[in-house]
Amino acid sequence: MTPEEAAQLLEEFRAGNISQEKVLAALSKEPVTDLGFAQVDQHRALRQGFPEVIFGAGKTPVQVMKIAGEILKQSDQVLITRITGDHFKVLKKKFKKAIHHDSARCVVIEKKKPVPKRGTIAILSAGTSDQPVAEEAAITAETMGNKVQRLYDVGVAGLHRLLARAEDFREANVIIVVAGMEGALPSVVAGLVDKPVIAVPTSIGYGASFEGVAALLGMLNSCGSGVTVVNIDNGFGAAYAASQINSLVKDQ
Repeated sequence: MTPEEAAQLLEEFRAGNISQEKVLAALSKEPVTDLGFAQVDQHRALRQGFPEVIFGAGKTPVQVMKIAGEILKQSDQVLITRITGDHFKVLKKKFKKAIHHDSARCVVIEKKKPVPKRGTIAILSAGTSDQPVAEEAAITAETMGNKVQRLYDVGVAGLHRLLARAEDFREANVIIVVAGMEGALPSVVAGLVDKPVIAVPTSIGYGASFEGVAALLGMLNSCGSGVTVVNIDNGFGAAYAASQINSLVKDQ
């Protein structure tokens, strides 16, 4: 149950359309479902505005399927990140509406579309090799009801590519910048906008990139004001934070 659904329930009760017993029954559902191998948080949407997200890596396909099924008993959608083809085969047999976003390594199952948020989240990637992480961010943001603008392969090695799209990302409420190698792109973008910039270092690069540590340290030491940095390859975390920021926008 989301905050909006809870508010609607109380409105229906106030209007005399439903009984007190039905309200109590809806609000008294167990907040946690014990599956033995997982404790499913059924009140996550009520507290945070979005259902629990399933991290697929390390879980068996059957475990992911059972967790998703429990979430969908009380929510209209579920997002599953870091999945494999084996995960999707099991999910598709159980949930006909399951959609596999291969590049993003995500599966989305929706009984109905989320309420659209106002404003846009721009997602920039430095190179094409960074696109899987950028797509994880994009699918996460879209599943949470945000309008997303993708601007890919606009890294600092060809600065003219970025400047040619500056007017596009300046219109966004939040900007996610995904980059590997030396991780310079977020600093450049932050110097061009008056919006929050969330930097995502990726593990793309040669030996001395240390699987993304070089980009991470570069972003943490950014001279661009207002740059926030998430963990290496964490497109999901960047998009979740961006969605929360975008939710604060009331008028646009």
